[in-house]
Amino acid sequence: MEKRWPPWPKDVFLADFHIHSKYSRATSKEMEPVRLSEVARLKGIALVGTGDFTHPAYLKELEEKLEPLGNGLFVPKGDQDGTRFILTAEVSNIYTWKGRGRRIHTVIFAPSFQVAKDIQMRLKAVGNISSDGRPIFGFSAKDLVRLVIEASPECFIVPAHVWTPWFSLFGACSGFDSVEECFEELSEHIYALETGLSSDPQMNWRLSSLDSYTLISNSDAHSPWKLGRELNVFSCKMAYKDIIEAMKNPALGFEGTIEFFPEEGKYHFDGHRSCNVCFSPGETKNHRGLCPVCNRPLTIGVCHRVDDLADRPEGFVPENGLPNIHLIPLEELIAQSFGVKSITKRVRKEYLHILEMCGPEFDLLLWKAQEEMTGLVPDGLLKRIMAMRAEQVRVVPGYDGVYGRISPVIEDEGSSSNIPKTKGTKAKRAGKSRQKSLF
Repeated sequence: MEKRWPPWPKDVFLADFHIHSKYSRATSKEMEPVRLSEVARLKGIALVGTGDFTHPAYLKELEEKLEPLGNGLFVPKGDQDGTRFILTAEVSNIYTWKGRGRRIHTVIFAPSFQVAKDIQMRLKAVGNISSDGRPIFGFSAKDLVRLVIEASPECFIVPAHVWTPWFSLFGACSGFDSVEECFEELSEHIYALETGLSSDPQMNWRLSSLDSYTLISNSDAHSPWKLGRELNVFSCKMAYKDIIEAMKNPALGFEGTIEFFPEEGKYHFDGHRSCNVCFSPGETKNHRGLCPVCNRPLTIGVCHRVDDLADRPEGFVPENGLPNIHLIPLEELIAQSFGVKSITKRVRKEYLHILEMCGPEFDLLLWKAQEEMTGLVPDGLLKRIMAMRAEQVRVVPGYDGVYGRISPVIEDEGSSSNIPKTKGTKAKRAGKSRQKSLF
């Protein structure tokens, strides 16, 4: 397939389904519909999940601030041109199955406020839905599927960030080895899997057992500015039923995903955060899974877990593999061009200034030609954008809760300025170039 940037025309729409509200732990107070709509428009995201509709106070707030469009989607009241919303929530199931503790996170889609209330009522009967926006239950993930489908067959259920070590379907610490092992006879209701920040479709393509599932990507944002870290690309009608059907059958309008560089995800490699140890899967096996500093078991990351379950080599592309691309958020690129590691007030000011001149963030990162940006975007930042598009980057992999670092290769700035310092004693991939095909 011919390589082109981006692989989609501009008339598609971008959607980020998995986010959280201010009622979830460790989230921004700005995680509410009006603010989410404002930031999504700045970024160029047309459709956003509400997150946390299982929380009674938040669902009441959603009803007060959103109005239905009659197609299963919602819009801020008084702003018909505002960001579209779809009702979503994440649920955590922590339980014991066949002698092992299991911790599975699941994203639920609902077609209406009435169905969301019905799900709330059913969950309230078996647990506490008010203490956290992402409620925790002691029954199985399979029973959650049954409960949701009984509320409405129009609901859609997606296992969340399926490779994360601690809370996911395939997690090394508490997961399963297959969809069927987890959901048993109710596996027929699972059509899509969320890859999570630490994996991408290329990694998931290594498992032939996942060929029949649509691979979706979302930000799991805890603050508005993290919206769009990962996104889904659609060409179907923007309506609940059409979007759900496209995720069941991509030929109906699911076009692919926009991804984090998976090495930036905080569980990509194995390691021990407290010991500053970051290992590739091979290094972990050489050390028999033990930390060389404290001699305790290492946290096994996504890359290692994929290796364990894969039946295909790296680089395999299935016939139904959809286009996907890897991006670095614009604010991160600006911070790197300023030589800082965090998003400072100066970085945010520059970010907003560039959007004012050039339009939404994803128009800039995806569709604007280099000549359109010349003179509007600072030269150093423009070079970083073009290097990112070519996936000419250096990586320091994330591990055990530590985010990785992705740095575009800018030749005329000197190699040392583009290599982040490595936190960890064994981050072997630090400072190495990474260049991949778009497909």
